[in-house]
Amino acid sequence: MSTLLDKLQWRYATKKMDATQAVAQDKVHRIIEAARLAPTSSGLQPFEVVVVTNPEVRAQIQAAAHGQAQITEGSHLLVFAAWNNYTAERINHMFDLTNTERGGTNEGWENYRQMLLNNYPARDAQVNFEHAARQAYIGLAASLIAAAFEEVDSTPMEGFDPAKVDEILKLSARGLRSVALMPLGYRLNGQDWLQNLKKVRRPLSEFVTEVK
Repeated sequence: MSTLLDKLQWRYATKKMDATQAVAQDKVHRIIEAARLAPTSSGLQPFEVVVVTNPEVRAQIQAAAHGQAQITEGSHLLVFAAWNNYTAERINHMFDLTNTERGGTNEGWENYRQMLLNNYPARDAQVNFEHAARQAYIGLAASLIAAAFEEVDSTPMEGFDPAKVDEILKLSARGLRSVALMPLGYRLNGQDWLQNLKKVRRPLSEFVTEVK
């Protein structure tokens, strides 16, 4: 655990990346796999990760993200995109997949499926999207931690125009909406103003409340 905490102490939201260094594909795979394995509400996994390496597409996304340099200086851009709504088809797909993988089902599990089917699709689409987006952030956090463990630099980003990114990546046609960006790369030593600044977090005494 101390190793993981050391890696989290090492990481920071990198502002200047070395455009000459590419992240190895095996590391990218493990970073994405961490998001895939992340917990989600009811196990529905209501988000996807779009991996963008195409320079022209990343340049378009950069223009929709206030020109943030990491988007094109990093070698990979992960776009976390949440379902725009919960539908019976999507819920049934995940339950059916679980039943196939586990080799069966049971009454309690099928009752839980029906509870979700009776409640989620009937809710307002925006409410459902916001719920799905919160699940995507769990995946984002898992990938950020995995990147730190791999000693790959990353930057979580909300500062972009989601509608423009959705248009660039044609996400609406897939029932998805972008919620966060995560460039991957390597810090450009000596060129990033944030690199050598002390990490500042509130002390435990201000951060944790114990109820005994």
